[in-house]
Amino acid sequence: MFNQFLRENKISAALLTLLRVYLGYAWMTAGWGKITGGFDAAGFLKGSIANPVAGPDGIVYGWYVSFLEGVALPNVDLFNFLVPWGEFLVGLGLILGCFTSVAMFFGLVMNFSFMLAGTVSHNPTDILMGVIILTAGFNAGRYGLDYYVVPFLRKTVFKKGADLLQQKA
Repeated sequence: MFNQFLRENKISAALLTLLRVYLGYAWMTAGWGKITGGFDAAGFLKGSIANPVAGPDGIVYGWYVSFLEGVALPNVDLFNFLVPWGEFLVGLGLILGCFTSVAMFFGLVMNFSFMLAGTVSHNPTDILMGVIILTAGFNAGRYGLDYYVVPFLRKTVFKKGADLLQQKA
């Protein structure tokens, strides 16, 4: 019942718009601050490797520490580009309500990445809000550009794919 309210109700769409814009502003300003103020993830990555999330039985996310050591740190220049621009674009997508579900998915990927690295901060509340937005699907972008973009894509891009599948069958 709640899921139906979240995905179909216009009042829910209005509330989701407020939530979406709030979260989008937080993402966009965080990204813009990193873009304009200079950003280097090397210190964060080294700190996350040196002080991994630990529990009573040792390191909790050893696979993630290995990822940071073997992939992220050697390619820190790539991550120095991806993180700020990713944050900015997630925020922009949420504010404009354009590709809302895609933007929120990648926002959640970044939130979980920060948490796996040991940074709690505001990530749990961002994840909760993000899951609500992602669950709402199209309704979260109803009062945004998704209202125009999604039907256009369904009529043009995805119709061609459906036509191809019917021809092959």
